[in-house]
Amino acid sequence: MSEVLNPTEAQKEIEKLRADIERHNRLYYVEAAPEISDREFDLMLRRLTDLEKQFPELTDPNSPTQRVGGQPIKGFRNAPHAIPMMSLDNLFTREEVEAYAAKHGGPFILEPKIDGISISVRYEHGRFAQALTRGDGERGDDVSSNLKTIRSLPLRLNTDHPPAVFEVRGEVYMTRTGFAELNEQRQEAGLTTFANPRNACAGSMKLLDPREVAKRPLDIVFYATGALDGIDFATHSELLATLKQFGFRTAPFAPTCETGSELWKQIDRLDQMREEFEYEIDGAVIKINDRSRYADLGGTAKFPHWATAYKYPPEQAETTLREITIQIGRTGVLTPVAELEPVQLAGTVVKRATLHNEDEIRRKDIRVGDRVIVEKAGEIIPAIVRVCKRKRTGIEQPFNMHAACEELGINPVKKEGEVAWRIDDLHHPAMLKRWLTHYASRNGMDIDGLGESIVELLVDADLVKSPADLYHLKTPQLLCLEGFKEKKAANLITGIEASKSRPFDRILFALGIRHVGAGSARVLAQNFPNIGKLMDADVQTLEGIRDIGPIVGKSIVDFFQTPENRELVERLQAAGVNFEQTAKGGSDELAGLTFVLTGTMESMSRDEAGEEIRKRGGSVTSSVSKNTDYVVAGAKAGSKRTKAEALGVKVLDETAFLAIIGSAPKKTQSKPGQQELF
Repeated sequence: MSEVLNPTEAQKEIEKLRADIERHNRLYYVEAAPEISDREFDLMLRRLTDLEKQFPELTDPNSPTQRVGGQPIKGFRNAPHAIPMMSLDNLFTREEVEAYAAKHGGPFILEPKIDGISISVRYEHGRFAQALTRGDGERGDDVSSNLKTIRSLPLRLNTDHPPAVFEVRGEVYMTRTGFAELNEQRQEAGLTTFANPRNACAGSMKLLDPREVAKRPLDIVFYATGALDGIDFATHSELLATLKQFGFRTAPFAPTCETGSELWKQIDRLDQMREEFEYEIDGAVIKINDRSRYADLGGTAKFPHWATAYKYPPEQAETTLREITIQIGRTGVLTPVAELEPVQLAGTVVKRATLHNEDEIRRKDIRVGDRVIVEKAGEIIPAIVRVCKRKRTGIEQPFNMHAACEELGINPVKKEGEVAWRIDDLHHPAMLKRWLTHYASRNGMDIDGLGESIVELLVDADLVKSPADLYHLKTPQLLCLEGFKEKKAANLITGIEASKSRPFDRILFALGIRHVGAGSARVLAQNFPNIGKLMDADVQTLEGIRDIGPIVGKSIVDFFQTPENRELVERLQAAGVNFEQTAKGGSDELAGLTFVLTGTMESMSRDEAGEEIRKRGGSVTSSVSKNTDYVVAGAKAGSKRTKAEALGVKVLDETAFLAIIGSAPKKTQSKPGQQELF
């Protein structure tokens, strides 16, 4: 029998639960240092929800249960800013940076200029009150319901003595990985993809249903204030320290510079580090540290004089579009891809660029043979910005999506309301080849020797009709294929056999469940001990798991309710594929240790390094905090290494990391925490 509480007892427990949940949200989303499991967190949230239902008079709009759940609104209310939100003037050269520094004098604080959506958030007596977009600087849209869905945003300031009014300003952004996954989901759904993370972020904040906003991978970084009452700051560095103390996420890079030459050195350093951040950076912000000078320095009607921005030039390149090919997604979506004359761009050689869909090709009038300008859209995906139409010679050919598909033996279909063409027949050889390639991929079952060309041979020879058939292949069958000899056949059979012992999350990703990426697969493996428990889970259970949500939850349930998919799982289990949380061959030698990976290693990719850590019981997070045990720093390590050194977190170079995971000779047999690192 459950305990019966009176209103006074309920209020006391509710207040404690709200404070504890906010604290754990901050530890999880801001400091990357969780203290409890997702299950424990979910149980706390459920208890709070039950109590608020039992005592509706104790409901609070700033309760953690109210982050998501509001009904759709008809439109955004426009409201004035207590203090106008100004823009920043731009500098474009080293000479301009040094002239600004010489004119105004330091010290200065340099911060990354985040390419997102500016927001002003107001707290009254420590409690969230309102969030406004920049708008025209004088007035903005009230997006309070949308902003509360961002878990790293505190609903209460982390202080026992909050000021009467505290307006904090920052930038809402979409994470790099989240942007890529969102576009993949939209492509699978046949919807128009976003051009870059900022475009996706702006579109998300304009949604009228906060429940839909909650599904978007949004986060926020803070760096300034608006109206203040009951608190003041002598310097900008003091402000940044207080923001962290209050529970706000701030940029990990904010060096102090005295001169223009120091500013330029740090601007260049930040440029080299841009890939290290989880958000897009389009420049650097220079602020005078002494806030007492701001009033005297003044500004124009649009820009303050105490701060300015240096904008990095967008890197573009001109090349020739040789051909347009068709890429088949794992759910059958057909995406046109530009095959380019190789060109150097942003430190890499670009050979391909996404064209998104047929409508995009028509809109930009892109033709095979065109000279085109290529740019990295949001520093992530190479994209064709425009066509050099004046350089056309008359031999350029318009592209016809339907005809190109028919040449490949594909009968494409387009559903009403969608912009994407897709393969309707999931048993089509082209679709099967894509599925098998995904299954054998590095993040999937990592089957050595089973690349696209071998998959092509196996499907064309009618030897494999599903992933389960791979485990029944025999050497004589392979020897009948072009290019196979005894050794090659034996190696492939060995690689397929080895995949049976991959960790549970690998097979969940490899199955190709719609919307389940590598990250979601790891979360599922942490919450379900085996495939049977997952197959029996309902949507309500799945959507309650942190970082899963209703869309992914429904997709999982739909997948396992399909008889063919259940039969596939049964066949894979019968073949000996691991479907349990603890994979064969794992260990716990790194149990309890948290790692952050940064920079580039010669011996393996970051994904591979993360997998080696997880196989040994360790965990990998994206942000450095005081609870991080090790930062593994490869070449070109940037802000994460700097933050680790500032916090006193141990930094491993590649040699030391390889020694810990046993991929290189160890000097001692001591535990990782006792080992000499350098």
